[in-house]
Amino acid sequence: MWLREADTVVRRVEVPAEPVAAPFAITAGFRIPRVPTEWAPHAHPVHELVWVRGGTLTSRVEDRVFTVSEGHGLWMPAGTVHGGRATAGAAFHDAFFAPDRTPLAFEEPKAIAMTPLLESLLTHLSRTDLDPEARARAESVVFDVLRPSERQFTLQLPGDVRIAALAEALLDDPADSRSLEEWARCLDVSERTVTRAFRRSTGLSFAQWRQMLRVHRALALLAEGFDVTTVSETLGYAQPSSFIAAFRRVMGTTPGAFFGAADGASPDVRNPVSHVQNS
Repeated sequence: MWLREADTVVRRVEVPAEPVAAPFAITAGFRIPRVPTEWAPHAHPVHELVWVRGGTLTSRVEDRVFTVSEGHGLWMPAGTVHGGRATAGAAFHDAFFAPDRTPLAFEEPKAIAMTPLLESLLTHLSRTDLDPEARARAESVVFDVLRPSERQFTLQLPGDVRIAALAEALLDDPADSRSLEEWARCLDVSERTVTRAFRRSTGLSFAQWRQMLRVHRALALLAEGFDVTTVSETLGYAQPSSFIAAFRRVMGTTPGAFFGAADGASPDVRNPVSHVQNS
């Protein structure tokens, strides 16, 4: 999914083939990984909602990469095979929803707006001493307030075999600064072939796609506490101002404003996918 840090812990998730019967619709909990943690690809027989505090969560589902930071969660429908990664020290929260008792119709992975009310309700439901009536009341409010985020920050991976090696190389090293011409020569295809393949499979040009990828990675690095200068250098930008400008083009705001807003209200930014496609 990304170039793996030396101290990353990779966990395999053992899940039952069928949902475990429970007397309630929602089961919630949290943990704090002390090191960067990855979860090998797996699927749950129930719906899952995951979110983090103090970090970012990245998940790969087939040919899509989802990155959510504070203020947002990720809904994973039952049966969806996915792998995930949480930054070190992030408070990792998850909630599982019994499909037969969940009146929601999110059939695809989707970013969810983690409002203070929703987080409080799910934290409340993580308690083990709630009586059935109190739990039922809280669950009904969760279903009322659980809504998709206005920002669906998803990176579409090229599904074209002619440029698959290029995409995987940049996933491993977003700082790779080889030009379109150099990549075409490396892949033994024409520049026009690379350009058309990106447009057809992702809706973005090669340069726009790489910019989106770098911002995905920047979200994780910034959440881990790296400063803008270090992130800029790590991602291959010549100077911090170039990185800040690229971040603003994708996210509609600067890194400082984005993460400052995460400590309070969510920033009022444009849908980054639409914004990049139109830039």
